[in-house]
Amino acid sequence: MINLIWMGMILIGVCFAAVNGNIESVTKAAFDGAQTGVTVSFGLISILVFWLGMMRLAEDAGLLKKVAKLLGPVVRFLFPDVPKNHPAMGYILSNMSANLFGLGNAATPMGIKAMQELQKLNPDKEIASPAMCTLLALNTASITLIPTTLIAIRLNYESANPSEIVGTTLLATAIATAAAIMADRWYRRRKIRRQKPPGIGTSLNPDVKG
Repeated sequence: MINLIWMGMILIGVCFAAVNGNIESVTKAAFDGAQTGVTVSFGLISILVFWLGMMRLAEDAGLLKKVAKLLGPVVRFLFPDVPKNHPAMGYILSNMSANLFGLGNAATPMGIKAMQELQKLNPDKEIASPAMCTLLALNTASITLIPTTLIAIRLNYESANPSEIVGTTLLATAIATAAAIMADRWYRRRKIRRQKPPGIGTSLNPDVKG
């Protein structure tokens, strides 16, 4: 569907330019866009290679294991229906660690692997499980300590102070992550209430009726 929308927008733009006699502007814009894309890509590659190297050093030094251990209780709280030693947990921790450092491109493969592992636990293969929805929400709103990609883009365009967005980015992503977690908890509780048989209370004691 997205491909059709983009194709439609391109065709409308070309037709509109042809009708108004500005087809050369479309050609120029296409080449300028391609040149800008290559320039930005090279700028992003340099900063991503640097941070991926730093992540590898942190992994070899045991820092990532400490971060994963620190995030362990949080992840178990957010994903109560995933077994503690399941492979999905490792991929989720790697995904969250990469997102913390603003390495969205590095986090994506780990997120995909986590989704694949979560799908194995999913009893209904046609509908996303609560754990899969939680991972998607967290990956989308992920709290970011260092917005590496944005800093790289600002460096590429010769920003006077490319790192000045760190504070505002941290605040914005923290609020977004908190909102995602609250929404996820609310939907989980609503699903549990819908699945609970009538007449059963909320007490932890199964012998106590509501």
